[in-house]
Amino acid sequence: MSGNSKSNEPGSDSSVVFVIDDDASIRNALSNLLRSVGIRVETFASTAEFLQWPRSDIASCLVLDVRLQGSSGLDFQSQLAAANIRIPIIFITGHGDIEMSVKAMKAGAVDFLAKPFREQDLLDAVSAALQADVKRRNVERQLSDLHARYQSLTAREKEVMSLAAKGLMNKQIAGQMNLSEITVKIHRAHAMKKMHAKSFADLVRMAETLGAEPV
Repeated sequence: MSGNSKSNEPGSDSSVVFVIDDDASIRNALSNLLRSVGIRVETFASTAEFLQWPRSDIASCLVLDVRLQGSSGLDFQSQLAAANIRIPIIFITGHGDIEMSVKAMKAGAVDFLAKPFREQDLLDAVSAALQADVKRRNVERQLSDLHARYQSLTAREKEVMSLAAKGLMNKQIAGQMNLSEITVKIHRAHAMKKMHAKSFADLVRMAETLGAEPV
């Protein structure tokens, strides 16, 4: 079945597993297995079909056959990376070898399953892949929020934040910026408020995460 099969189980829209395999029987079997545990599934007969599917902002992973008709799963893994499409990949294959699995894992694959594999092994791999994608998305969202807050700072607030994070005292910052110490304290307080920093140590950690440099 080259179609897109969906699950209607409660909560299934919070994540999705994409399956790419040119064997319809494999697609159906994997779809039925994943749907039986409440996971939403979208199946594709080719990588081209998958690329036409609209991207959505929910946790996902890709179950990908290593050898597809006219294409290579490993090459597609590289293609996705080059396009900055970050999605955890679980490879399945009936023709795998150690060299191939090592190459896939080094390129970031979550798992490499040789057919026939246990159903539980696939379910475990999918669970790990979805959890990893949730974590990645949360980190990226937090970093995006942090960048947005940082951009709300004035140029002087950014500079004070950066210099303070490097360990300079208010008096030293005042001398370097040719400001009064009171003005430096005000800029630092404003930076902490805008960055939602609960403490100065928190502000320092944020600066380190951002790699903030004086503007």
